[in-house]
Amino acid sequence: MNRSGIFITIIMGGLAALLWMLVNSPDIEPPWPDMVQGFSFSPYRAGQSAETNIFPSEAEIEEDLALLAGDSHAVRSYSVKGTLAAIPRLAADKGLNVVLGAWISNIDKDNEEEIDKLIKVYRENHRNIVRVIVGNETLLRTEQTVPQMIEHLERVRKSVWAPVSCAEPWHIWLKHPELVEHVDFIAVHLLPYWEGIPVEEAVNYCVLRYNELRREYPDKPIVITEVGWPSNGRTREQAVASQANQAKFLRRFLATAEKNGYTYYVMEAFDQVWKKSAEGEAGAHWGVYNAKRLPKFSFREPLVAVPQWRDLAAISIAISVVLLFLLFRDSGTMKTSGRGFLAVIAFSIATFAVWIVYDFSQQYMSTSGLIVGIVLFFAALGAIVVIIAEAHEWAEALWTRDWRRLPHADTDQAITFHPKVSVHVPAYNEPPDMLKQTLDALAALDYPNFEVLVIDNNTKDPAVWQPVEAYCRELGPSFRFFHVDPLAGFKAGALNYALRETAPDAEIIAVIDSDYIVDHNWLRDLVPQFRDPKMAVVQSPQDYRDDTENAFKAMCYAEYRGFFNIGMITRNERNAIIQHGTMTMVRRSVMDEIGGWAEWCITEDAELGLRIFEKGYSATYLPHSYGQGLMPDTFIDFKKQRFRWAYGAVIIVRHHLMKLIGLESTNLTLGQRYHFIAGWLPWFADGINLLFNFAALAWTVGMVLFPLYVAPPHIIFAVLPLTLFVFKSLKMFFLYRRRVAANMRQSLAAGLAGLALSHVIARAMVTGFITRGIGFFRTPKRAKANALLQALLDSREELLFLIALVLAAYAVQQRADGGMLDIRVWALMMSVQSVPYAASVLVSLISGMPWLSSRLIGKMRPLETDPGRK
Repeated sequence: MNRSGIFITIIMGGLAALLWMLVNSPDIEPPWPDMVQGFSFSPYRAGQSAETNIFPSEAEIEEDLALLAGDSHAVRSYSVKGTLAAIPRLAADKGLNVVLGAWISNIDKDNEEEIDKLIKVYRENHRNIVRVIVGNETLLRTEQTVPQMIEHLERVRKSVWAPVSCAEPWHIWLKHPELVEHVDFIAVHLLPYWEGIPVEEAVNYCVLRYNELRREYPDKPIVITEVGWPSNGRTREQAVASQANQAKFLRRFLATAEKNGYTYYVMEAFDQVWKKSAEGEAGAHWGVYNAKRLPKFSFREPLVAVPQWRDLAAISIAISVVLLFLLFRDSGTMKTSGRGFLAVIAFSIATFAVWIVYDFSQQYMSTSGLIVGIVLFFAALGAIVVIIAEAHEWAEALWTRDWRRLPHADTDQAITFHPKVSVHVPAYNEPPDMLKQTLDALAALDYPNFEVLVIDNNTKDPAVWQPVEAYCRELGPSFRFFHVDPLAGFKAGALNYALRETAPDAEIIAVIDSDYIVDHNWLRDLVPQFRDPKMAVVQSPQDYRDDTENAFKAMCYAEYRGFFNIGMITRNERNAIIQHGTMTMVRRSVMDEIGGWAEWCITEDAELGLRIFEKGYSATYLPHSYGQGLMPDTFIDFKKQRFRWAYGAVIIVRHHLMKLIGLESTNLTLGQRYHFIAGWLPWFADGINLLFNFAALAWTVGMVLFPLYVAPPHIIFAVLPLTLFVFKSLKMFFLYRRRVAANMRQSLAAGLAGLALSHVIARAMVTGFITRGIGFFRTPKRAKANALLQALLDSREELLFLIALVLAAYAVQQRADGGMLDIRVWALMMSVQSVPYAASVLVSLISGMPWLSSRLIGKMRPLETDPGRK
């Protein structure tokens, strides 16, 4: 890391620390009173649950009561089942009063037993039982009718001599004035979080509802039997569940309650992990104390959003420094603005990652929750790695001052350096007229010492290959034609056959596809690069000449250009280009040394280049177009070509993985390893994204069909794919505008075409992990364009995904909680996930309309001209 990088790292570290400090600036809130009037008291601990009737021991209850004694006048219980019946007796020993509760459900037998026991416990402990509550939100849950509740209340009122009521939210009391006639006081729950009230307005809202009840029932005492705020959970409209908001609400409310003379019970003393299954994350986090019986916030000191922020800031800054050390270690030619951009990305990512881990650490993890957390961690890690790799390419492409390894066409050496070149043209079932054009261009090469070998493999129709054979004879002895049938190994097999037939004195092997028309300067300009004895591969870009035929091909052309104007140039800086099988030259001796083309791999060109790097040889890339071929005519062929490239990438990574990660000895440099892994990461991300979409659709179906049991996933599951999509889209737009010299229409066309390939790439990546190899398939040239119906059939998988994701996004918003933030973000994510599928359908339809003019996209400038070319 140079001085500029160190300076930027220090500045960003300071800014990051300042940001953490500003976000966590202290809030001065009213102090906690010396004595709280009462706590809602459920003494369940981890592994215990009211749902499974696993109760705490009396010793545990006594321990909890001892913790509250001295700080509270009373506790409110909810049931007399099991050991909970001992609460009044144990509380008396600690000097605590009790509001005794009976749990009323929709099971009559259980209700009878609960009420009988309530009466018995009351009579045995009446000295410290100040109130009795029959049922908790029973009417809200619609488990009993009002007449049924009145019957229960009257029975208890006749059997005990303490004031009796039932506990319900404020609106239930306003809705049922007949209920008020049968209670001694109104036991009201004021929980503004559940109503989506922002914390800044929550205390005033409680006062508003309290006063509303007082006006409606002026003769009835009002006791607030639950009032509180959760420290974690879903954001409900404007109500954010957080530790800071919990502390803020409670400290403000308690001050207001003391001022106004309210009788209240804070909801609640201890976090109840078991409530998570019924009420979601928020249900487990209402306690003033956590499940370990530790206070969750300061009772008197100024409040901060994240009390541990200094530790988190230090961790995030340390991670950022490590990331920047890796990103800056080979950035000598990068401008300061590029390093600044990487620093912003690194610090943002590190802060985000630390926050995710911290946020999950605040939750109570069940086994399923732990699994989800681990999945989320690795998903976040994968997204972070992809973003870092994309950001690094972005920075290098935009802010590199000087390309160190960008070669020039050396026309001076071309005068004297003329090693023999053997040009290989593999062909299979190619149109004769097209192939003749390719041969004419080769015959016109301005180079004194070359031969051309045409290898037609497995073409069955003599009317296809015999005219080409005859034409080669016309062109002279330097043009040799071979028709081989049968020949195994697909294209690699044909190229290996050509190697065996190559002239003994040929030193350079050049390969072009059968549809390419090469520039007459191709060999003259590029061959001099082989004067360097370590130079094994010289590559110029794939380019195309039919981009003006229609709008579809203009879109494809714009999409192709990105890799050759951006990716190949940045890879060339670390001697890590992808060797692609046309417009390439390879040293003959190196070909012999590594054993020729790999017939097991359908992307034999990229695999060959990697093997050459593993031997320690060099390669170079000249970003000037020396030949133009033909693009796929239809979207289905466009997809097949990209499937082959992506599938081949997986197979290559699997075959060379130990060498790429350094577990097998090779001559690969760190830069080469980085580019061969990072360069294919976006494709691997597409594969993972396909699996994510299946899981997201399945989860959404569960959310729609079983809304009471299937909650939306953690919001980060939606934020991650959204972030990755936005980042990649911005990167594509900016780089196309700057590095590919594309206008707005061309940039959008390239982005649309690239998105349209997302699904087929994803399929290829997944298939590549579960299969060992598939057959080679060529990309047809001059194929008949698709009709519109056929175009839809060609994108039927994408169309089905599009429909499913859009319907899922709509359906999930129809839930009762469809307006909540996590639901809205999840629906947004599903909608964004549908965009690549929509792009596929649209591009396929465009390919089925070949009459659409390429002028809709516009003619792109020629590929960057080599500055050394004269």
